[in-house]
Amino acid sequence: MAFQNLCFKLRPVCSSHVTTKTMSIHPHPSLEVTGGAREAFLPALSSLGDRPYTPFPIIGWNCHVETIFAAFFRSQPDVRLKRECLRTKDDGSVALDWVSGDHQRLPPDSPLLILLPGLTGGGSQDAYVRHMLVRARRKGWRAVVFNSRGCGESPVTTSQFYSASFLGDMHEVVTHVASRYPKANLYAAGWSLGANILVRYLGQESHDCRLSGAVSLCNPFNLVIADEDFHKGFNNVYDKALASALCRIFKKHALLFEDMDGEYNIPLAANAKSVREFDEGLTRVSFGFKSVDDYYSNSSSSDSIKHVRIPLLCIQADNDPIAPSRGIPREDIKENPNCLLIVTPKGGHLGWVAGAEAPLGAPWTDPVVMDFLEHLERGSSEASASRSDLKDVQQSSEGLHQLEV
Repeated sequence: MAFQNLCFKLRPVCSSHVTTKTMSIHPHPSLEVTGGAREAFLPALSSLGDRPYTPFPIIGWNCHVETIFAAFFRSQPDVRLKRECLRTKDDGSVALDWVSGDHQRLPPDSPLLILLPGLTGGGSQDAYVRHMLVRARRKGWRAVVFNSRGCGESPVTTSQFYSASFLGDMHEVVTHVASRYPKANLYAAGWSLGANILVRYLGQESHDCRLSGAVSLCNPFNLVIADEDFHKGFNNVYDKALASALCRIFKKHALLFEDMDGEYNIPLAANAKSVREFDEGLTRVSFGFKSVDDYYSNSSSSDSIKHVRIPLLCIQADNDPIAPSRGIPREDIKENPNCLLIVTPKGGHLGWVAGAEAPLGAPWTDPVVMDFLEHLERGSSEASASRSDLKDVQQSSEGLHQLEV
């Protein structure tokens, strides 16, 4: 009887691997799909199918029109949030916005998704963030939005601002969330500069990362290249808009920055006409860089890809005006067995006005992101079940051995 139980418990574990290997999916040629993890993860992305990426007429054919349309006209789902202000070790503050009621509605081992919005935006109020919150919730996931210092009305309590180089707050948020839900698998998704910070965190953590998987969207990757393109043609409009948003945040907390000595140029930061001017006056000095170019070069997540050791999906738009396609570290992604890259022919920046919900609904990327994350969560659950089965098998084997003796 013990031997029969042993065989029964081993069969399901073996058959699951066979099923996974027989699955296949072929993305349409309109999509660039590459990466060292292509064969491992592509079968899970059923939302890709063999359908072409079809931009919404008129809106989706121009990167600037699409970027601006998505920013101002995309619907904003009604999601009730509960804010938690987290004090950091240096006495700074970040805001964590949880979906209200989920702490009672969801079991403590529900998968947990940390969202990192693009910086200078509305954080939890951004439409693309809200759509992801809704989708995750429908799938039974717990989600929390990580609003960096000063973003999404997060309080600024010290003269330390956020930056593309600073990972301290990310470390503390992940540690805090993990301690609050110790039974849950943790995942993260980041957009734009939030994606850059996320990928840099993954690279720095490498083998010790607490996350089980991550998604990077519209990542500028190479900030030197992104800065070069920021000063070309229509992109100057984005540069001025982002600089204006930085100045607004800065001026709300200007008293914290009074009497700053050293190389700080507070008037330049307060009245910056470009992101580069703001970074010259404040950011690069705050974080100890010799120049703005030094800051951009050493804060780019393109250098982190080779060190990523957890499953990572990167989704970019080939015509992104703010995160240039030529800055994508394609070779490092191809050589890393944990990474998958999808590049759409259109999409603008944080746009992706395509798919079933276009033009006002969720971005085309949302179902792809959830397919990927759910695949990782299923794999994690199956691995836990397999470990449990193996433990039972070992116990049965020990019992059989004792019986024979």
